[in-house]
Amino acid sequence: MNYLTLLGLCAVIIPSLYIYTSSIVATRFPTLRNKRIVLLIAHPDDEAMFFAPSVLALTRPETGNHVKILCLSSGNAESLGPIRTHELLQSGTLLGLRSSSDIFVIDSPLFPDSMTTYWDPEQISSVLASAFAPELVEDTNPAVASSTRSRTQKKNKGGQKRKEVTPTIDTIITFDRYGISGHPNHISLYHGARLFVSQVLAATSSSSSSSNKPTVDLYTLPTLSLFRKYSGILDSLPTLLQWGLSAGFMNKDKNERPKALVFMNNLVPGEGWASVDKAWQAMTRAHKSQMRWFRYGWIGLSRYMYVNHLVREEVEPAAAASLKKED
Repeated sequence: MNYLTLLGLCAVIIPSLYIYTSSIVATRFPTLRNKRIVLLIAHPDDEAMFFAPSVLALTRPETGNHVKILCLSSGNAESLGPIRTHELLQSGTLLGLRSSSDIFVIDSPLFPDSMTTYWDPEQISSVLASAFAPELVEDTNPAVASSTRSRTQKKNKGGQKRKEVTPTIDTIITFDRYGISGHPNHISLYHGARLFVSQVLAATSSSSSSSNKPTVDLYTLPTLSLFRKYSGILDSLPTLLQWGLSAGFMNKDKNERPKALVFMNNLVPGEGWASVDKAWQAMTRAHKSQMRWFRYGWIGLSRYMYVNHLVREEVEPAAAASLKKED
């Protein structure tokens, strides 16, 4: 058998195995269902370049999920903020979000689009609290606490209980501590989201005696080696092995909170809800302002366009003292 024949067989067998495996993953692997999910990103196009398999899988109508996107900058480093914001709205709908009204973009000097600037985790947590757990803002924002201390004390004297923290989301998905590309904005999201979740856990554990008290799970997208990052569909095998060793089929807790998730885009264009051509379209049709020559290499070779592996972070409640107001 010569090398050309072997190469031809690989060109047929590997994609065929991938297509079969992706169908198994979509129908039999653990997933999130009936959850209120927020994808936390730093820039318009992050949702397509890194998280497309996750978004396409989690927005499938049969899952019953409600997915939103919160982007903490407009990507205005090249004065293209309004254009990139509009592109994000287009991309989100291509990836299956119910409506462009489920996409939110923060344009603030607190979160500059910069390759050298780390964002303040407390500011990120404050944005998340304001959007998805407004009762938490008073507990964690000293300025708000100071302005409402007198009113709160009067309520407490009257025997009224503090308002319980009831998050309006169940799950946050974002980058891991290394940010995939090492981008400081990406890394900051991890620390800000983790801080927010720890504050929610502390507030709900102290304010609710119910065994079913609300919580928020944090899933992160792992950073991989350069070889795996650009191995395309070939990374599906090591990803599945990694998932099987770390989580597997049986390691779900009683609340249906998988320790890890795997999502794979189908290679067949238009085949099923989560097909890779939708991920490509989110970049080439929506994010046109970002489609430089090297982006085509990314969407063709990057495993993040085909496969996502999300890991649920183990987060401890924030110190109770940090959430209490002084009398």
